[in-house]
Amino acid sequence: MNITNLNPDTDIGASAWLVEVDDHRILLDAGMHPKREGRDALPLFGKAGNVEVDAIAISHCHHDHVGALPVALRHFPKAHVLMSELSYFIVERVLHNSVNVMTRQRDELGIREYPLYTHDEVDDIAPVFQGFRYNREVEWAAFHKTRAGFASPTLEFFDAGHTLGSAGLLIRGKKETLFYTGDVCFHDQTMLRAARFEDVKADVLVMETTRGNRATPPDFSREGEIERLTAAIQRALKRKGCVLIPSFALGRTQEILALLALLMRAGKLKPQPIYIGGLGRVFTEIYDLEAHRAHRQHTNLQLHESLQLIVLEQGQSEKMKLSGGRIFVITAGMMSENTAAHNLAARMVGDERQSIFFVGYADPNTPGGRLKAAKQGETFVFSPSAGRVTRKCEVLDFDLTAHANRGDLLDFVGRVSPRAILLGHGGEDSRAWFEEQIRARHPKIKIIQPQPARAVAV
Repeated sequence: MNITNLNPDTDIGASAWLVEVDDHRILLDAGMHPKREGRDALPLFGKAGNVEVDAIAISHCHHDHVGALPVALRHFPKAHVLMSELSYFIVERVLHNSVNVMTRQRDELGIREYPLYTHDEVDDIAPVFQGFRYNREVEWAAFHKTRAGFASPTLEFFDAGHTLGSAGLLIRGKKETLFYTGDVCFHDQTMLRAARFEDVKADVLVMETTRGNRATPPDFSREGEIERLTAAIQRALKRKGCVLIPSFALGRTQEILALLALLMRAGKLKPQPIYIGGLGRVFTEIYDLEAHRAHRQHTNLQLHESLQLIVLEQGQSEKMKLSGGRIFVITAGMMSENTAAHNLAARMVGDERQSIFFVGYADPNTPGGRLKAAKQGETFVFSPSAGRVTRKCEVLDFDLTAHANRGDLLDFVGRVSPRAILLGHGGEDSRAWFEEQIRARHPKIKIIQPQPARAVAV
């Protein structure tokens, strides 16, 4: 078995793993690097050489895992694309939105390479997408190879609990197996239940390490964080300020909306409109429509019925009055420039009545990360377009992650008991923590931190 990490970075970036097993090749994910622009954001598909890839399997539909899929299919035109059936309902919308974002960035930022693919191209490749139920073993080798008498490896999707449709991928060859976690969550969220990886065994494990640099405090509980967030929202609304919760359109938005709906149902928040973005509304409708297929809590909770959702129109975030206790659950989670979350935050940051509550990761080099790091009364550069601002608003951070805590992932390694593990999708300090801990607990496991575009024989 040979594995090549095609992420152009050693940090969290453009997820893409090329796996060769039994003379067949499969690409696991085809993401875009969230902190790079243009072609620099793509996986290193060209480094794979002039090889035929039989299939591309997608773990979930976040941009850093699926955003480069049309480009991957240019490099590997004979590949068909496999994903969970829930991802199948989402993927085209994600890719079409990527075209819109790239087109806007071309016009506003002058990135001439954008868009890296077009709406027509997304439509053209859609017929090769296939959606499969969890825990169903499927063959993925190219048709002409199976017809020639080759034994075909199989692929099985396991519910990863990270976002709607997220999956861990188990590849079975003639003699060896590989499991790829993708992004995984081992605890229940407000809506989605924890990953169902209980029976996973594999010779080789490719594992995310996102939270390896973050210890879980002994007194931490998710319920406690929800209580803290609830109290903070109540305080903000009492002083007639607005609440901004920047969130990713797929997954995080729906989890926060579900929490707000439950709080209103319990009488802890007064029923009121919730302002969201257009893409967040699209994925919220899919969450509602596919509730019967998902492994989730509150199966009868329909967000569009339980909440009065108002989609912000273009430019509205820059003009509307920020008073009267409005609640915004708005893309983007890191407050990227030219988004409603960025524009609202730029207006709110200097007003002590306002509150901005983070419920997920924000890279330090993004506007959201800089706002998180700023102290009360500090003047800092929020973004090139907003310039210098002084933080007077309330800023709080709540740990409501959709990623597994590091202790749970370490326990998972013991259950899988692989002979080799490849660490990816995490910072250097995160991967170093896992390597040290795995080496101490499981000294016989071979630990690999693969460098970009270097094939590893395992």
